[in-house]
Amino acid sequence: MLMDPTVQEVLMDITNDEESSVSIIECLLKGKTTDEEIAEETEIRLNIVRKVLYKLYDAGVASYKRSKDPETQWYTYSWKFEEEKVADIITHKYENFSREIEEALQFEEGNMFFVCLTNGCRYRFDEASENNFICPKCGGNLEYQDNSAVITELKEMMQKMS
Repeated sequence: MLMDPTVQEVLMDITNDEESSVSIIECLLKGKTTDEEIAEETEIRLNIVRKVLYKLYDAGVASYKRSKDPETQWYTYSWKFEEEKVADIITHKYENFSREIEEALQFEEGNMFFVCLTNGCRYRFDEASENNFICPKCGGNLEYQDNSAVITELKEMMQKMS
């Protein structure tokens, strides 16, 4: 699971810690449950282990149970990696990305564009015609832009995601 690039990307987005997070999660999956055990196994400082674990917890991909040591009265946190939550996050990201591509495709198909030859700014037909096909930012001429290549690329992306 951790070798999947999509899973790694999601975890890096959550933790912002590429070096430590994968080895911490590997420890959790191997059965190490306390932050002290993980720190010892990975040789990562305890405060970094805790920071990563709490980020995972905030994102819902880790959970913990707290227990009190009767002798020392100290709390021990036993952590668990929630693999199914990662799958949920990936599904949600996939659905959002798919929706964004669909919206971009509809926008590209539903509009005619003009681009400024000087600065590359892009305008829809109504914006360009309101400004007499002159760029409102720099005064350069606006030229018709064929967006068929963009439409084709978006359609290909949609097909790959199907």
